[in-house]
Parts: sequence; C-alpha cells; structure tokens
Amino acid sequence: MIPAAPRDDDELEELLSRPSPTVIDSLRRAPGDVIVLGAGGKMGPSLTTMIRRAANELGDGRAVIAVSRFSSDPAATRLTDAGVTVVRADLSNRNALARLPDAPNVVYMAGQKFGTRDLPSLTWAVNTLVPAMVAERFAGSRLVAFSTGNVYPLSPADGAGSRETDPLTPLGEYANSCVGRERVLEHVSRTLGARIAIVRLNYAVDLRYGVLVDIAHHLVADEPVPVGMGYVNVIWQGDANAQAIRCLELAASPPFVVNVTGADKLSVRDAATRLAELLDVRVRFEGTEAADALLSDTTRARSLFGEPSVPTATLMEWVASWVAGGGTRLGKATKFEVRDGRY
Repeated sequence: MIPAAPRDDDELEELLSRPSPTVIDSLRRAPGDVIVLGAGGKMGPSLTTMIRRAANELGDGRAVIAVSRFSSDPAATRLTDAGVTVVRADLSNRNALARLPDAPNVVYMAGQKFGTRDLPSLTWAVNTLVPAMVAERFAGSRLVAFSTGNVYPLSPADGAGSRETDPLTPLGEYANSCVGRERVLEHVSRTLGARIAIVRLNYAVDLRYGVLVDIAHHLVADEPVPVGMGYVNVIWQGDANAQAIRCLELAASPPFVVNVTGADKLSVRDAATRLAELLDVRVRFEGTEAADALLSDTTRARSLFGEPSVPTATLMEWVASWVAGGGTRLGKATKFEVRDGRY
C-alpha cells in the first residue's frame, strides 16, 4: 500500500527512514555493526536512520555509526536522537580514518559534484583518493559505495537507458572522476578481495530536493522549464535508501554493480505539464528535447528488489502538495538540465 503524503519535515523524515520488511530481512543476512561514511549529506541521515530502525526491529544489539564532518548540527542531533552513534571525522585524513572503529558493514556516501568546474582537482581527490583509502581501510568488510548514473554517456532518448555492463565513457570532469572512483574500488576489490557493491544512483527525490522539486519551483516562480535534457529517471529517496541497504548482502569481489533509480523514463515536458496542473499554474518551456539523455536501465534492480514502493505519479502529487504548502527546501538544484557535464 502506498503511504500517505508527508505533511511536514517530521513526517517526511519518518517516511524516508521507514524500513520495509525486505530491508529488515536483508540486514539480518548482513550481521554486525554498520558504519555510514559521509552520513551528513542529503541522503545520509535518512539512510542511516533506516538502518538504525531496521536494527532495532531485529533486536540484535548491533551499533550503527554515522561518520561525517557534520557541517549541519541538526543532522547530527537528529541521528543521535534516533540512537545512532555520531563520529565527526574528515575521511580524507588518513589518521582519522585509521581511528574509526572496525565494522563488518560499511556504506560509503561521500563525494563531490558541484564546484567541479571551478576546482576539478579537488573533485578528483574527493572522488578517487578518498574512496581508495576507505576501501583499503575496510577491505575486510562488506562495502556499499554510492556512485552515479553520470558514469554513463548520454543514451538515445527512445531507448531503455544504460545498463550496468555498458561502457563508461561520459562527458565532463565530474562524471569521469566518478568513473575513477569505481575503478579504484574495483582495483582494491580485485587485489585485496574486498567485497564491494557499487550503487549507480540517478535522481533521488525527497520533496525538499530533486528534479521534480526543481521543476515545481520553476513553475511557481513562473520561469520556463528547460527541456533540452528531455527525459530523466527519478526515484523516491526512501526507495533509494532501501535498495542501497539491501546491497550490503550483495557485496562481492569483483564488485557487484546496480543502477538505482525509477523504472519510468519520465518526459520533462510531461512532468512539468502534470505538476502545473497540480499546482494550478501556467507552464512555459525553454529549448527543444535532444535526441539523447542521461537514462539508466533498472532491469537488474527491479529483478532483485521489485518495483519502487512510490510510483512516479504519486511522487509528483507529493511534490506538488509539498511545494504548494510552502514546505522546506534544501536550496540545492540538481542541474538535471546540464548536458555538457560541467557542474
């Protein structure tokens, strides 16, 4: 059954972190403590809390540890209140990394995208050097590492999207640094036998952030919606959290790789038109749809995890209701419309 739309931040956080029975069963098959590295970002708090809530249901006494610099004190407080152990650390510092507790399960979420255009060397350092250090430090653990669908080149808009076995030949410094991240993880996996699962995530939506949120705010500001990148995949962030957690038991050497996003190839034009109807505002467009787009085929994910629990149509209704009601916003654009790889 599809849950009711969240009405405020507390309800949103509860729903984003609510573990399904399949998440609880999967975590049972990955026993032991769990460390989430880079837990202070957009997805980290809700994913970590979902793990904590699932562990509480199991009642197996495992610790759940969130590691980040935690520039947001509210995020750290929310995690502590949920029963998560919070550790402030800079993952790029080898001494700090060495001092972290051992754990049989690790989720790695750190990375950099925006700002690449101005300082690409930092993006490469964050996206390649740090994950290599982490993989070596936790070579004896199961490691789920977040990547991105940006590792693929743009694919034909009339196709199903890129598959996990397709060549990684993207455009731009950010996307290529993410290929670098995957390659160093694969190297550590093959040389040290580290069990790794790589999650290529495209466009999670949590109502305060995401492609649909960007489109909705264009509409309420009476701004034209860019349609050059004519198609996208989106997924409810709670479903993305759940699928990533379930990858712990799938970690392998060489790495297991899976695309995580929604099953629908969503037309930006159609999404904007529907959101405009829900918001009762006019819609205007800018540009023309290109013949290719950043799209991922989710056949593998759906065969393993089933369909996302929140359909795209429902997600659009939730976003419209949230935006119309003046719900909070993270203030970070996805830049889904960027086609040259420059962020």
